[in-house]
Amino acid sequence: MTERILSEHSGGVAVITVDAPERRNALTLDLSAQLTEAVAAAERDEDCHAVIVTGAPPAFCAGADLSALGAAKEEGLRAIYEGFLAVARCTLPTIAAVGGAAVGAGLNLALAADVRLAGPRARFDARFLQLGLHPGGGMTWMLQRAVGGQQATAMTLFGEILDADAAQRAGLVLRVVEGDHDRLLAAARELAKPAAEAPRELVTAVKAAMRTTRELSKHADAVDTELPPQLTSLDSPEFAARLAELRSRIRGGGSGEGRPGSQQ
Repeated sequence: MTERILSEHSGGVAVITVDAPERRNALTLDLSAQLTEAVAAAERDEDCHAVIVTGAPPAFCAGADLSALGAAKEEGLRAIYEGFLAVARCTLPTIAAVGGAAVGAGLNLALAADVRLAGPRARFDARFLQLGLHPGGGMTWMLQRAVGGQQATAMTLFGEILDADAAQRAGLVLRVVEGDHDRLLAAARELAKPAAEAPRELVTAVKAAMRTTRELSKHADAVDTELPPQLTSLDSPEFAARLAELRSRIRGGGSGEGRPGSQQ
């Protein structure tokens, strides 16, 4: 039985797959370490602008390996957390392509991504309480931020499981993609395409700004946060080239709608 993290970089996007289908992609210490390294490798790759995380069908991730959890003390638990925390810390935009069950630590892995897409067989199950286990890895914080306190409580304390459609209604997933796992990955790649085509420094700067501004309470503070990187981007050769392209299209009678620089 081969258990591994697969990582494939193409078209500006890294697709990272938890590939342990016989155990429904449950995270072991080794898989978490491999996942951490795969995320780090995507961040080191200057041609990579976005990351998609998924699991080999039929599951997304069935949680952490329970035998490993039973033997784990604080150091071991933190090591198991490290895989999905690497996704949460990633400086590149991240998408979770959830094609099956996301349970326990697998729910954490899905929550760690910036955006979640679900296949029709997706299922989101906190499960900790039913196992007699306290949630870990920041699950209560991530889930409440994703779906609000009431829905998070229903899932965490009352065991409510969300299927793909319910997860979309709750705001846990951006949308449901009908079809098989290949269709789900294709939709994730299509979602990632604008980030993959934009300057990498701009993509990481925008993500960093969004992380900062979502914690702010005042509009004026957000303006001040965005101004320095916006000034930097105005001076960039990428902006100059795209503005020149837009002006050329306008002079040629083309439409600038939906194109870089067409509006601000």
